[in-house]
Amino acid sequence: MNYWLIKSEPGTYSWNDLKKDGQTFWDGVRNYQARNNLKAMKMGDLALFYHSVNEKCVVGIAEVITEAYQDPSTEDNAWVAVDVKPFKDVKQTVSLAEIKTNPELQNMVLVKNSRLSVQPVEKEEFEIILSMAGVK
Repeated sequence: MNYWLIKSEPGTYSWNDLKKDGQTFWDGVRNYQARNNLKAMKMGDLALFYHSVNEKCVVGIAEVITEAYQDPSTEDNAWVAVDVKPFKDVKQTVSLAEIKTNPELQNMVLVKNSRLSVQPVEKEEFEIILSMAGVK
């Protein structure tokens, strides 16, 4: 299993929207590095759901339920999407500031390249964030 972080502006599509919808396709990614991360996702992988812009925090855990396919928001076959569903709520959100102050998370992609919308997360980083979020 691999671990990821997926970002969304809460005003565009929030964790609560995903919980209400039950699943969604993760489309509209137009960065090659983020696209390659989508292509690497496998069914059953878990992703930290991160609210970007004003909130800047991990708000939930999503599960990848399909592997990469043609992004339905474009006819350009360079771009892909995956489907995700809610996996688990967090007891408390984990802010970017908290992540940045944790010495064990200093090499996390979110700390080094905070603009990347779909990014890998090491298993140890994922577990630390779950602990910070009160998730067992």
